[in-house]
Amino acid sequence: MDTYNSNTETLGQSSTEKTFFGQPRGLSILFYTEMWERFSYYGMRALLILFMTASTTGENPGLGLDVGSASAVYGLYTALVYLLALPGGWIADNLWGQRKAVYVGGWIIAAGHFSMAFSSVPSFYLGLLLIIVGTGFLKPNISVMVGDLYPDGGASRDAGFSIFYTGINIGALIGPILCSFLGEDYNWHLGFALAGIGMIFGLIQFRAGIPHLGEAGLLKTTLSKQDLTKKSRSFWSGSICFVGLLAVFSYSVGIGLIPLSLTQIATGLGTAILIIVALYFAYLITLGGHNTEEKKRLLVILWLFLLSAIFWSGFEQAGSSLNLFAQNLTDRNVFGWLMPAGFLQSVNSAFIIIFSPIFASLWLWLASRKANPSIPVKFGLGLLGLSAGFFVIAWGAVNASLSPVSPAWLVVMYFFFTVGELALSPVGLSSITKLAPAGRVGQMMGIWFVATALGNLFAGLVAGNLETLEPFELFRSVAMTTGAFGLLALAVSRTVDKMSGNIN
Repeated sequence: MDTYNSNTETLGQSSTEKTFFGQPRGLSILFYTEMWERFSYYGMRALLILFMTASTTGENPGLGLDVGSASAVYGLYTALVYLLALPGGWIADNLWGQRKAVYVGGWIIAAGHFSMAFSSVPSFYLGLLLIIVGTGFLKPNISVMVGDLYPDGGASRDAGFSIFYTGINIGALIGPILCSFLGEDYNWHLGFALAGIGMIFGLIQFRAGIPHLGEAGLLKTTLSKQDLTKKSRSFWSGSICFVGLLAVFSYSVGIGLIPLSLTQIATGLGTAILIIVALYFAYLITLGGHNTEEKKRLLVILWLFLLSAIFWSGFEQAGSSLNLFAQNLTDRNVFGWLMPAGFLQSVNSAFIIIFSPIFASLWLWLASRKANPSIPVKFGLGLLGLSAGFFVIAWGAVNASLSPVSPAWLVVMYFFFTVGELALSPVGLSSITKLAPAGRVGQMMGIWFVATALGNLFAGLVAGNLETLEPFELFRSVAMTTGAFGLLALAVSRTVDKMSGNIN
């Protein structure tokens, strides 16, 4: 069995080694790896729906898909990125260790971006598939490695994660700017290639920095090498069979043997996820062997799951319907230069970097006065912030029906989005760890990823309604829906608090 020593020498931080903002040197390795991975992810995402809906003719041709089909592809892609975090985490825990999963996943992501750099439809979809698989390996496991750097937990660990998440937002800030500049102004495929180059930068420094990681991310198992090999073979045999069936299904859809549209496939997947989650919670509550208090907390988790999925179904319009709004209905002329639409994808990340410490201080200040909002109240406030942003852009869309509007409409909207995100998102994972019954924490964390996946999937489906609805009608509808759930969350917050045992 691999041992895990908590002294600083083992973690790659000797008494004479330089630190990273007072944290273990290994944190800098993970910080820059995640920064470049998010650079590649958000850089490509800023181009994705614009490329898919661009005409197949002209100087910079795209795929020529209608908005409905392109939005369905976008929703399926972003949903599967999060869904595959579940098997990606399992493989790391049982077969590879987090370090190998991050490294292999990074190379798969890079291969996906470079596949999209080729001007062909098959290479485009292959690239999306590779990025989905690679992100499923990298995204959940790099966060686990950050935690491994702090075996004793405490305030240092919280500070380390705060620094780490800053890296996420720096990557998400820079990626859309640089990739959009190349992709929109010159060639879509150059933008996709730049995203891949960013991932390569992250992998190079990750590999070079391994000595600073100590044993963080190594496989910890009691299985013998022989048993581990058998387990690995069984898993990959099942995976190959699943991929084979998926390939047959995809081919059948492609040739018309199974008459399903992309929108129908996305809707079917979303419905299946909802049914599976409902049945899973029904099983836990009725046959899971939990006491009354634990059952109430499971119901609270289910409620937060639904609120989270609704939030992300609106918030993730950023890469689809709101990106199209930036391209088609926004005046992006800056002193004679046409600003790429993807530049506006960076606004939210800039606001996150600015306001995260402010919100952290605000919660501490309120807590010191025993006025810190409870978890369900914060979820309600998050949805209301999102709703306010959509009401703003709906108003802007009314004006855009006459002539393109100022980017300020989107900037103000993203400000409200950021307020909503900072109220809801940071407390999400924390609330799950506090509410989950003993022995169910890992499963409930998986459920949280599923909520994000479901929200992303429905975000794509909602954006597809731009084919039949005017933008102001779509944004107003989303504003009213998210606002209604926000008010409902506030209305039942006291009841939810009691069911959770007043956990904050």
